[in-house]
Amino acid sequence: MTDLFTPYTLKDLKLKNRVVMPPMCQYSVSNKDGIATDWHYMHYVSRAVGGAGLIIIEMTDVEPDGRISDFDLGIWSDEQIPALARIVEGCHAYGAKVGIQIAHAGRKAEDAAVPVAPSAIPFDANATPPRELTNAEVKAMIEKFRQGVARAVKAGVDVIELHGAHGYLIHQFHSPLTNLRTDEYGQDLTRFGSEVIRAAKSQMPAGMPLIMRISAKEYVEGGYGLTDSLKFSKAYKEAGVDIFHVSTGGEGPIGVGPIATGEKPGSHAAYQVPLASAIKHNLDVPVIAVGRLDEPILADAVLGNEEADLVAIGRGMLRNPYWALEAAAQLHKETDIPKPYMFSFPRTSK
Repeated sequence: MTDLFTPYTLKDLKLKNRVVMPPMCQYSVSNKDGIATDWHYMHYVSRAVGGAGLIIIEMTDVEPDGRISDFDLGIWSDEQIPALARIVEGCHAYGAKVGIQIAHAGRKAEDAAVPVAPSAIPFDANATPPRELTNAEVKAMIEKFRQGVARAVKAGVDVIELHGAHGYLIHQFHSPLTNLRTDEYGQDLTRFGSEVIRAAKSQMPAGMPLIMRISAKEYVEGGYGLTDSLKFSKAYKEAGVDIFHVSTGGEGPIGVGPIATGEKPGSHAAYQVPLASAIKHNLDVPVIAVGRLDEPILADAVLGNEEADLVAIGRGMLRNPYWALEAAAQLHKETDIPKPYMFSFPRTSK
């Protein structure tokens, strides 16, 4: 039976276990230049020491005004490659594989003088109103994603993740709430995402998998649900996505504003897992489950019950860089423990 410490292979990606550190913004760039710092190096490599199988570097943006804040990572310049490569090399030294989430915040770019979006709809009453991208600018944006992926490949990552969730630009294009365009990118809500996927794949080695993070459900009036996310995920799978990282929400402020219903995301453990399971089984595609899976026995059960192929541990891994090692101890599973730490862990059957 599959468990947290069963190895996983997808194309050329070979993971020692099924524990994923999901992308979580650090807002820690020091000079607003998008270049990773010593903080980022320590942050990610410590999770590799701590036993994670796959580490996905936080939302990394394809242009300066595509960042949530000026303190986010960027991948619009070759100058940003060496610091990312250093992180990848450091994580590899401790047996972890590394991905990176390539993104654009769209209308949620808080520090942009004028954010851009599929349509000129602000996030909320306090947000700077975005400018609608022209058709030519949409095509240029796809090229920026292509170049960003090319730089990530040069940095040595093992897998690419495109951010199509949480109300950021790709999500904005496939949501009927935020895309009111009348051109081809409005007539087919998945066209932008699909073209970004194909652009990304054009720069990736044939054996490198492509992950897409999606919000499988929106929490606002008129927002889409699972039926719709199955449809757009099918289109994205056909365009080249190899695995879906299934989250929810982010398209609007919860419980406020003219389009909000007051519906909120679940606060209970594993509340997003049924959505991940539905996408996995309906589309016959691997998925990463995420969302309040911090208890090792619960994360292990999601895999054992075949609801997901990998599990992402967010807050739990922020609190404890060594979450995977501790999970192995609690579940009585064997895993590689750094030699200086071995005497603090129970002995296995080896």
